[in-house]
Amino acid sequence: MCSKPADSFRWHDEERSKDGKVRHPADGQAWKDFDRLHAVFAQDSCNVRLGLASDGFNLFRTMSICHSTWTVMLMAYNLPPWMCMKFEYSMLSLLIHGQRSPGNDIDNYLQLLIDELKLLWDSGVETYDASRNQTFQIRASLMWTINDFPAYAMLSGWSIKGKQRDARHKTQNSGVTVLPQLRALQAQRIRTRLLQI
Repeated sequence: MCSKPADSFRWHDEERSKDGKVRHPADGQAWKDFDRLHAVFAQDSCNVRLGLASDGFNLFRTMSICHSTWTVMLMAYNLPPWMCMKFEYSMLSLLIHGQRSPGNDIDNYLQLLIDELKLLWDSGVETYDASRNQTFQIRASLMWTINDFPAYAMLSGWSIKGKQRDARHKTQNSGVTVLPQLRALQAQRIRTRLLQI
């Protein structure tokens, strides 16, 4: 890491205002609960907390052409709010293109990313910190996913609309439902892989 970005990755721990107001994900309850549950990970403020964003679009902006492009991006939430969503700090991890959306097969595309995230969570990777002039073992955790509802349904294997929605499987706190029979097995496989990260 270069010295300026390396310092910025510790901002959430060393420079963030801790006055009780929510200005950054580090001020939220999910971040605090994660730190409590994973104290070893939380000890090193350079460990990266990631958000995964995915969405599909038609590259040609016309519905008469059958083409679909899906991006899967990672954002580092360690950075200050004015940096974490900037282009230069976003990581394009997958670009899936084809005649239609990846649909149920998206887990095949995500497999390599999931394997890399598991490596970063389990053992980490040796990295040089220019601001401290030393190497260290950096680890990463996938904390959030950011999607619209169709992408959420595809990534999680849950149905959000249409005939496939089954009222018997409706969760109490949300309007999403688990897909019945065959799709439920695939949904469980995806959830299991994501929970292992």
